[in-house]
Amino acid sequence: MAEPGVETRTRSSVITARAAASFDPVGRSVATARAFVRDTLQGWGYSDVVDDAVVLTSELVTNAVIHAGTSADVLCLRSEDGVRVEVADRYPEREVPIQGAGRAIANLDSENGRGLLLCAALASRWGVEYTPTHKTVWFQLDLPQRPVGTRSAGPVLPTAMLPVAEERVRVAVTQIDRTGTISAWNEDAERLFGYAADQVVGKPLTDLAAWPQTPGIGTGIAEALQMSRWEGSYGIRGLDGRVLPVYASHLRVRDADGEPSTVCLLVRDDERAVLQTPQRTPDSGAEHRSTDPFEVFIGSPAPDDLDGLLQRTVERARDMLDGDAAFLLLATDDETELEVRATTGLPSARQRFARVPVEAGAGRYGSARMPAVHEDLTAVPGAVPLLNSTGMRSVVTVPLKVEGRLTGSLGVAAESAGRYSNEEALRLQFAADRIALAVESARLGELERLRRGSLSFLVEASDLLAGTLDRDQTLALMAQMTVPTLAAWCAVYTIADQSSEPYLSYVLHEDEERIDGLKALLSKIDPPDPVPTPGARVWNAPAEAAQRAALLASKRELGLGSTPPVSSGIGTTLATAAAVGGETVVLPLVARNRVIGMLTLGKPSDDHFRQEILELAEDLSRRAALALDNSRLYSERVAISQSLQRSLLPPELPLIEGVEVEVIYRAAGEGNEVGGDFYDLFPIRDGAYGFAIGDVCGTGPEAAAVTGLARHALRLLAREGFGGPAVLERLNAAILDEGARSRFLTLLYGELWPQEDGSAILKVVCAGHPLPLRLRQDGTVEPAAEPQPLLGVMEDLELYEQMVTLDPGDVLLCVTDGVTERREGTRMLGDDGLSDVLTTCTGLTAGAVAARVLRAVERFAAEPASDDMAILAMRVPEPHNS
Repeated sequence: MAEPGVETRTRSSVITARAAASFDPVGRSVATARAFVRDTLQGWGYSDVVDDAVVLTSELVTNAVIHAGTSADVLCLRSEDGVRVEVADRYPEREVPIQGAGRAIANLDSENGRGLLLCAALASRWGVEYTPTHKTVWFQLDLPQRPVGTRSAGPVLPTAMLPVAEERVRVAVTQIDRTGTISAWNEDAERLFGYAADQVVGKPLTDLAAWPQTPGIGTGIAEALQMSRWEGSYGIRGLDGRVLPVYASHLRVRDADGEPSTVCLLVRDDERAVLQTPQRTPDSGAEHRSTDPFEVFIGSPAPDDLDGLLQRTVERARDMLDGDAAFLLLATDDETELEVRATTGLPSARQRFARVPVEAGAGRYGSARMPAVHEDLTAVPGAVPLLNSTGMRSVVTVPLKVEGRLTGSLGVAAESAGRYSNEEALRLQFAADRIALAVESARLGELERLRRGSLSFLVEASDLLAGTLDRDQTLALMAQMTVPTLAAWCAVYTIADQSSEPYLSYVLHEDEERIDGLKALLSKIDPPDPVPTPGARVWNAPAEAAQRAALLASKRELGLGSTPPVSSGIGTTLATAAAVGGETVVLPLVARNRVIGMLTLGKPSDDHFRQEILELAEDLSRRAALALDNSRLYSERVAISQSLQRSLLPPELPLIEGVEVEVIYRAAGEGNEVGGDFYDLFPIRDGAYGFAIGDVCGTGPEAAAVTGLARHALRLLAREGFGGPAVLERLNAAILDEGARSRFLTLLYGELWPQEDGSAILKVVCAGHPLPLRLRQDGTVEPAAEPQPLLGVMEDLELYEQMVTLDPGDVLLCVTDGVTERREGTRMLGDDGLSDVLTTCTGLTAGAVAARVLRAVERFAAEPASDDMAILAMRVPEPHNS
């Protein structure tokens, strides 16, 4: 029987959602379980009971994984009136302490059993259930009663204090399926961004969204679309190419079939009040709790990311001083510059990541390290460059300091003069002191994540660049690694040599439709100067040229009057101008103390690069420059190698009247045109021709050098009138003279005399080479020479030549051992296999014979040949019958 006050089951209610997870019996599982319950309940919109549910879950999971020593299963069940959480362990024998007479359920100072005491104190209902394998402790938390129809409400404000919006507030509604593809697009979305529904449905949201994310930092668009709820700012690229800042609210839903999708509501960023969720105010029952000054200013819960914290800060600062705009700048590590990181009421896209010096001047308010109040900016033009041309008249700024070190600057501005005094400066300084430590901590966390992300990015980039020696592929990799990770577009200029002008080699834009227009624009302007100074420098030429082109195109369009435009060129021109209207920087590509090119990175209109991105791009440019120069050196050496190799090959074969000749040559190894095997056929004197086919020991350049010596020596000695044995004996001496560079050589050398009766006489010497084979008209195959010693081994050789007569229809086949020694496992083609192939070639031309032999060699084994191969076929044709 259960004790009084403890239920063993809940009242029946309709379960509308459930979520479950299991946790291992280790200490860190407690924190993981807390996060699971918090995320689940916040996703369901049950923020009112999140804190109590997390506390109870923490205690019950601790009992399971620490005290009981088993894994814990956590199940969350949602109903219309509340939430039920069940925590089960695998220790059914461990019963719940029974409340006896005068004995409490648990001791407040003891961790063991304290979860049950908390359940009794916090839960609407709770209980314990036993099975043969599990013990489950559950608790029910009911939602607090609220007035019908009210979820949250704010005070009644005077009309003048209400947020400003256009006469017709448009809320774009789009639905994104599980793959990130747009599946619905309403009329307001069409009016806001210019796209009709049929133009965007079926396309990924990432094609339109300008997501403010740095590698390794913050939530990406893919992660945001997977969250149960998400709210924040980003940009949407309109049909005109411009980015429209929007404020968005995302809700993850599922249909009746369980298919998930995300509903996105979007408004213009300056109308964010339409969608922005009001911060929850503390209830009256919490007045006794201690108040944290940080949470008083920022609100609870505080944003857990730097951008969210900074944006909340400027909004609260603006509201606190009743300002029209606010801004927050973060100091660089050396405290010499301030970078704009968050603004409200200002054109943030134009100002984000822009930099201003910490020490702006020698005047009273020339340093950001001290509070400053400007009652009228028109009296001191340029005192706050950030506010130039914004219409702001008065401003108060205060420093953010941590342990005496400047970490940032916070400012609030108004459109009217004289709005602020030292009293407002003190209030703002007090708030800045409350948030400075949190901002610095979040900034350091962001920098650490950025460094980790940057290191991973550079490691991957180095691997990709090191994996190719092709120049075009290296250029493409450089561009693809920068767009869109580091920039919206990039262009790579290359410099062939010191006397050459930079050449536009590659252009890439994150929107493929903008590439042609961008390439045309950059082709019309002078390239940036090839300055070897490291670091990024601003290049204004593309933006200026794009603006001029857009202005001229607009004037031509207006000059047409009522005549319809003859082309859509103005659309492309305006889109290109929008694409390159932001900041453009140039980084030199320096390799081996020489500028070999420039890497140009660009942002769209009204956008700046942050310093960390420029530093990452500089690291990438150094690696890319070395990879690009390596590809250049490799290409040059390949060209030289191929040129030298081609010089070792014989020129075109001479035409021999009365004899068909065909040669097939294959060098082993990638990029090799010549190896250790060689062939030659050349005229000696009128009516006489020399031919040779040989094989130098080994492959590659060393063997090719000996082939060049042998081929040229054969021609020279034969034309000097030496016979076959004398030619080979002198070649043998020349090879031995090479000393350590000498290599032994097998060689078949012969002389050919076509005869008037249609036959041909040959004199051949076979020095250690595979024997030539003679194919007669009747299909018989026989060796056409006898073996003799190879060259390059012995000094004294006694060689002799043998005479062979080829009758009409006969074929003489000469090959290197790359043919006869073709292997497949333990099998080898061999001399007998070659003879069998040649037997089937009766009646074929010399070209057909060589081709059939090659085909047989290739089909003998599946693996590519590892040895050089040469095939020389000579055939005496049969006379044609008249």
